[in-house]
Amino acid sequence: MKRDYICPFCYGNLQVCEYIVFSARNTNKKFGLVLLHPEIGNYSIKSHPDFSFHSGEHIDFYCPMCHKSLVSDIDENLIQLVLIEDEKEYKIYFSRIAGEKSTYKVHGDDVTSTGEHADRYTFFKLADKYKKYL
Repeated sequence: MKRDYICPFCYGNLQVCEYIVFSARNTNKKFGLVLLHPEIGNYSIKSHPDFSFHSGEHIDFYCPMCHKSLVSDIDENLIQLVLIEDEKEYKIYFSRIAGEKSTYKVHGDDVTSTGEHADRYTFFKLADKYKKYL
């Protein structure tokens, strides 16, 4: 299955070999590169040992090509990407809070949620007619 993770702004491909690559900044304002596993539901992460963060910390994620913030406009605790999988386009949202495991794969009204903390973001459970009031 062919999968490409794309920046929603510059449409650059964020996947290199077996990881999705981000520029990131922790709450101490230190920058580093973060590598995430591309399999939805696999929350393994790699970064340089000098770039650390603690559980509960909000990490700022940026596209390493256009440097735009990837924070979602639907919730400031989520990051948004585009996934092209078998020629079908999805929106991917995942938590930017270290240690929080919640990911959403969205295509139209179809939402697949993954992770033990996925119930924290109820926006994806609302009917479209109510989302406009948020």
